[in-house]
Amino acid sequence: MPMFTRFVQAGRLALITFGPCAGKMCTIVDIVNQKNVVVDGPESVTGVKRHMMPVKRLSLTDFRIVVRRGCREKTLKKALAKDETMKKWSESAWAKKLSSKATRQNMNDFERFKLMVARKKRSQAVKKVLKTKK
Repeated sequence: MPMFTRFVQAGRLALITFGPCAGKMCTIVDIVNQKNVVVDGPESVTGVKRHMMPVKRLSLTDFRIVVRRGCREKTLKKALAKDETMKKWSESAWAKKLSSKATRQNMNDFERFKLMVARKKRSQAVKKVLKTKK
């Protein structure tokens, strides 16, 4: 079994972790040097324009599309649509975790209160069931 499976390569889907596009998905389009890559959303799909970015600010995912280095936005969009890569990403545990985190962050005070009450009720129900089994 290979030690590493997520390589910095053209077509690798990545999550931007820092900067103005933080939290958005992008695709590595070209490798500039050891530390920098050119990424592209495409903008119509993920909202990320084509620009150069340090690899440090990316989290590589398991998803990869087959494209050549420096491919056009049109080619990239077609390849993403063909493999339904963005759909596969949204169904992954990592993406679900990010979306639930965002949902919690956007809750207002009353929604947080309702969540607390629901968690208390669930906890009481579980304790009741465990108590009756003894």
